[in-house]
Amino acid sequence: MIRHVFVYGTLRPGDVRWHHLAPFVVDDGMADSVPGQLFDTGLDYPAALFGRNGTVIGHTCALLDASVERALDVLDDIEGVVEGEYSRVTVRTELGIDAWAYTSGTGLTLTPIPSGDWFLHRPPRN
Repeated sequence: MIRHVFVYGTLRPGDVRWHHLAPFVVDDGMADSVPGQLFDTGLDYPAALFGRNGTVIGHTCALLDASVERALDVLDDIEGVVEGEYSRVTVRTELGIDAWAYTSGTGLTLTPIPSGDWFLHRPPRN
């Protein structure tokens, strides 16, 4: 069973949606990355497409054993209601961890973020 989640945007520690994930993780996670491309959606949150040339910068967080399923239910709900309806996929991070991550859905205008880092593109907001 996969017990980690890779987050790259507003769910990262220190940003506006971290409070949704925080109750389900062991700690603030660790800086990590995944092969792929990061985009600005123009909607104040990013989108990622994994398995492409480039690097998506983010955090990998270990989920508490007792609440893995609940955490994924909450994240699926959050990511499914945003415009573009993201999909949960598995990724292998640069640190060699298999993790859940959310990839871009459809209908979004995607502008590449060359740095691959949402926090460099738009500083975090609490």
